[in-house]
Amino acid sequence: MASPLISNSHHIDFESVFRLDDAGMVQMFETLIATRLKEFLGCPAVFYEDALTEFFANSSVREDDMVVSTISGTAIEISQEMFAAAFELPTEGLIDLTDVPKNFVFDARSLFSDSKDQVSMSCLKKALKFHYRLLHDILAKTIYVKAGSFDCVTRDQFLLMTAITFDVKINWSSLLFGVFKEMVTPGSR
Repeated sequence: MASPLISNSHHIDFESVFRLDDAGMVQMFETLIATRLKEFLGCPAVFYEDALTEFFANSSVREDDMVVSTISGTAIEISQEMFAAAFELPTEGLIDLTDVPKNFVFDARSLFSDSKDQVSMSCLKKALKFHYRLLHDILAKTIYVKAGSFDCVTRDQFLLMTAITFDVKINWSSLLFGVFKEMVTPGSR
């Protein structure tokens, strides 16, 4: 079901999502759009693989937190502000996901569960309702650096899913630029 909505590059066709008959799925995507990540998640995947490969092969993070690299001998410098502006990311809100209100986390453990029991904050994806499985897949494959199985929900992913579901304001600029810096750091590529 998700394959026509997300291509191999994880580009989300939001218009297709809103034609679904599943009210829970539509509501989950409306909530995801409310986070102001539509430009980031729906960004057309038009890039040049060789240039991208060269960018990551030559990249590093300077002491001033600037991501630097070269492509075909041209120096590239990307600041958090430039990154946020390019994707129109919010720059205000939570920076630390452990600050998601505990009452929302408690409620999410029941809301996300596919059974009558609460799920753990670190659980298998199959324990989640279908639309929260899809939300997890979107976050795991577009936002987080791959670490482990896509079938496992990590504590950070659960907290982020909770924040999105309960409309907690997140500083997406800080969060995503942090992930970007991890991606260019040797050993985590």
